[in-house]
Amino acid sequence: MKRGQFITFEGTEGVGKSTQLTNAAKVLRSEGIDVVVTREPGGTPMAEAIRELLLAPRDEPVHELTELLLMFAARAQHLHTRILPALEAGQWVLCDRFTDATFAYQGGGRGVPMERIALLENLVQGDIRPDHVILLDAPVETGMARARHRGELDRFEQEAVSFFQRIRDTYLERAGKAPDRYHRIDASAPLAEVSEQVASLVRSLVAASR
Repeated sequence: MKRGQFITFEGTEGVGKSTQLTNAAKVLRSEGIDVVVTREPGGTPMAEAIRELLLAPRDEPVHELTELLLMFAARAQHLHTRILPALEAGQWVLCDRFTDATFAYQGGGRGVPMERIALLENLVQGDIRPDHVILLDAPVETGMARARHRGELDRFEQEAVSFFQRIRDTYLERAGKAPDRYHRIDASAPLAEVSEQVASLVRSLVAASR
């Protein structure tokens, strides 16, 4: 059986990843493709429990290495018990965030050395990388304004604007180094326009895979 495609959706807060994941899944199903929609951190019961630990606001300071190791602990469980079995069964996997988010948030945002993240990436993932990364990009102020409208902010969303600017810069830097694999979408455009761009991109990925 032909291996499925692994597509991740990345971006800072409030860029509409959840909306566009749903949009992309609808397009794929209309093309007759079996789709798994998942997220990080999370995606399995154990990984979701780790997600709760990571996102809950708390008085206790969270050390950057604690955060990093919890991210990869959740990823190891998610990858090996859900993502890889789905791909091997020929399903396409759409994931809300993956390791690019760790490079952006813990690397760019927190200042964890990139080589330390890369070491854990290789340990947990081997040579597994997303086939395509859809980067929903918008100015930080735009995304944060949308995030605030969603309700109470989680531990990450409470960070300063400068934190998210470093994250956005890291995403754009990574996308610039591999333009064939990263697809930047202007998420500050009207929703209908963003949705059409994503749908068009997904249809082109389907055509290229056949």
